[in-house]
Amino acid sequence: MKKTVAAMLLAFPLITIVGCNKESESTVAPTVVPSSTKNNETTASTKPSSSAEPTPTEDQTSGKRIQIIAGEHVVTFQLNDSTAAQNLYAQLPLSLKIENYSSNEKIFYPPQPLDISDAPQAGGGFGVLAYYAPWGDVILFYDDFSPNGSLYELGQAVSGSEHIQSIEEGTITIESVP
Repeated sequence: MKKTVAAMLLAFPLITIVGCNKESESTVAPTVVPSSTKNNETTASTKPSSSAEPTPTEDQTSGKRIQIIAGEHVVTFQLNDSTAAQNLYAQLPLSLKIENYSSNEKIFYPPQPLDISDAPQAGGGFGVLAYYAPWGDVILFYDDFSPNGSLYELGQAVSGSEHIQSIEEGTITIESVP
């Protein structure tokens, strides 16, 4: 009986993720693996599906802005009003390692976890700033991705999104924008 219950508990998240994952030929699903199990990071080769800057939605226009500086590249994000986005903003300024991940994202780990209690689910792709709760990483998407029940939107790029894919692994600076 205990083995059956344990197997069901382990299978439920997998079924949920697979059942909710809608992929088409034009989307690339995010592959999120804990950093302790990543072996070989792949260098991104996917080009953005759109070169136009995403327009912040009405929900995002009252939030704060942050900029991510990586060498000569600067990407500015308009944060939404979620507690998670405000948690990230409260930790600034930061100097952290950014990593290539999958074929559509760059990731970094903020020092403190973010409160996702009122954060909206992330959807879309190019220019989305998101938080993957199970592993506590913040994601900069530079291409489409499939929805995931553990992926929460923090904001949208309002300038420099064309540089996300070009950001090299290494140290970035994250600052508030006055």
